[in-house]
Amino acid sequence: MKRLLVRLAWLLNSFVVLSISPWVNASSEYNMTQGVTEISGQVYELHMLIFYICCAIAFVVFGVMFYSILRHRKSKGAVAAHFHESTKVEILWTIIPIIILIAMAIPATKTLIAMEDTSQSELTVKITGSQWKWHYSYFGEDVEFFSLLATSDKEIEGIEVKALITC
Repeated sequence: MKRLLVRLAWLLNSFVVLSISPWVNASSEYNMTQGVTEISGQVYELHMLIFYICCAIAFVVFGVMFYSILRHRKSKGAVAAHFHESTKVEILWTIIPIIILIAMAIPATKTLIAMEDTSQSELTVKITGSQWKWHYSYFGEDVEFFSLLATSDKEIEGIEVKALITC
């Protein structure tokens, strides 16, 4: 048992050292990029909060799983213990995920409400991506158009200007 605890301590120590390593932080291009607006900053913070919650859950689940695998391994021919359900444990592992989901839903709801509130904005643009084109709608203005992503050879050579399809 002592060897197992020493191994787990080394594993935890290695994880902590690697997580604060500059090499881990250097590969941040795989993460969501931070935006420049207040709302995009809130979205990024929400993303990171939920990411860290998921990492903590994974750390606990895999820790319990590896502990169980190492602690309860038996030789060939061993008979497993028979036990029945525990109502307390079932209630506990039902309530804990509910609490976690509520804890994640509260900041997510606040961020979504802030994203949808356009009452203080000077200009609101709705941009909808479709296959090979973008649809732009300026609220409060009578401006709406599609922008096609297809580029002709004449546009590439600078002979023609890209045409916008207006609605």
